[in-house]
Amino acid sequence: IALSKGSGRARHPKEGDRRTQREREVNKHTHPHRERERKEILEMNKIGAILPLIPPACLLINLIDGPIQIAVINGWKNMFGCDTDDGNSTVGDAGESENTRRDVPTVEAQLFAYVCVAILGYVATNNLIPKIKTYTLKKGISGKDIGKRGTSIEDKDIPEALGIVPGAIFLICLIFCLVGYATSHPKKLLDVNSALLSICFMLFLGFTDDVLDWPWRYKLFLPSVASLPLLCCYEGSTSILVPIQLRFLLMQEGELTMLGRILCYIVTVDENANGAIVNLGLLYLVYMGMLAVFCTNAINIYAGINGLEAGQSYVIGCAILVHNLIEIGNNSANTENHLFSVMIMLSFVGVTLALLGHNWYPASVFVGDTFCYFAGMTFAVVGILGHFSKTVLLFFIPQIINFIYSTPQLFKFVPCPRHRLPKFNPETGLMGPSTFSCSKDEFRWLKKRPDDTEVANMTVINLCLQILGPMSERTLCIVLLTLQVICCVIGLLIRYKLANLFFDG
Repeated sequence: IALSKGSGRARHPKEGDRRTQREREVNKHTHPHRERERKEILEMNKIGAILPLIPPACLLINLIDGPIQIAVINGWKNMFGCDTDDGNSTVGDAGESENTRRDVPTVEAQLFAYVCVAILGYVATNNLIPKIKTYTLKKGISGKDIGKRGTSIEDKDIPEALGIVPGAIFLICLIFCLVGYATSHPKKLLDVNSALLSICFMLFLGFTDDVLDWPWRYKLFLPSVASLPLLCCYEGSTSILVPIQLRFLLMQEGELTMLGRILCYIVTVDENANGAIVNLGLLYLVYMGMLAVFCTNAINIYAGINGLEAGQSYVIGCAILVHNLIEIGNNSANTENHLFSVMIMLSFVGVTLALLGHNWYPASVFVGDTFCYFAGMTFAVVGILGHFSKTVLLFFIPQIINFIYSTPQLFKFVPCPRHRLPKFNPETGLMGPSTFSCSKDEFRWLKKRPDDTEVANMTVINLCLQILGPMSERTLCIVLLTLQVICCVIGLLIRYKLANLFFDG
């Protein structure tokens, strides 16, 4: 005999199962259109999930323009040193045959190999999540879905911290990619190892946070520690380009202005470049450390509804892939770094897409801080080691807006409840903005009416509900992800169309 939750009465363990089965049969016969509607929604979800992947997929197909079999077979032969003698070898300076040297595999072969690994990562993650979630439930690593209060599933335990699965599979994929990458790019081996170390550290921190619930002061400090391996092996430039419109503030008629001379006490203004270049030195490393902290926490605070954490990470990952593939296609001077980023992001997009299918409304698993920290550090890694950190920030426009808008609550200038998630109305089945209580004389600058005693929590999610009105959780997530896609497109337009207005070349 078991005690049913919330009823206070004893029931036989199989009684609920029989009742549920009867209800399903009744619903199946009385409402057959619901089954069709559910299947249609599932198909629409799949189509919607594939849409952000179409642009990078088209660019990949365009780059692998030759016969795939020839490109891959020849590339992998070179990668693993399986060259054959065609009888026309020549002798080099060191007295060795040129055709016995291990050549660098073609870009096409490398890209195709990374795509294969990403597909395997997707399959492994998709199949492993249902198995691992049973273990987290047994160990009590679960939670209630606050957005389902007042419904029949409000007391259902949802497995938490399932971001550990895509994180672990991602690391395995990256290690497999490392086998070929280290052979063709030996100078980048240190970068790959530092990336693995930083991502692994944040994955561990996120999982312990889900289990132990770390205070916020640790969440802000530890990402800085995790970024140290990246900063220690960073060998890129610490200089920045000054926008054309602002260079007159630093130099005029070949001489430093007063502002330029003051800045020279902190940074180095390149007089030979007429003020176009400023070397930040150590400050640039501080900026990159702060970037790692921002990326890991920005996704964590812009969350709370089914599918949003994994969805926004998936969209950002696809946008970064588009940027990398465009640069590779243009044969930019930074091609090697962009190929490094593609290797990381393809596996990330693969495992994240698999996780999104399980976290989509209604979520069968929660991603937890484990995934948020892992995803944020992955973006920081490709931005720092790929030398396009400013471009990465262009894809974080909604997260930046959410952080700025949330600043009064985050720094306690305005009361900040533990949960700022949207409020679910069980009568209508729609979500509305959540609020905090205050007196009539407080926070008038945030109120719609002076006499209000409730003020909406300051997040982009609640702001969206205030502007567009109440909507279902699924619709709300689609709206927010659509906003993410639009902002990523705007970021790409700024990078490739408007940047020439502010910078040379």
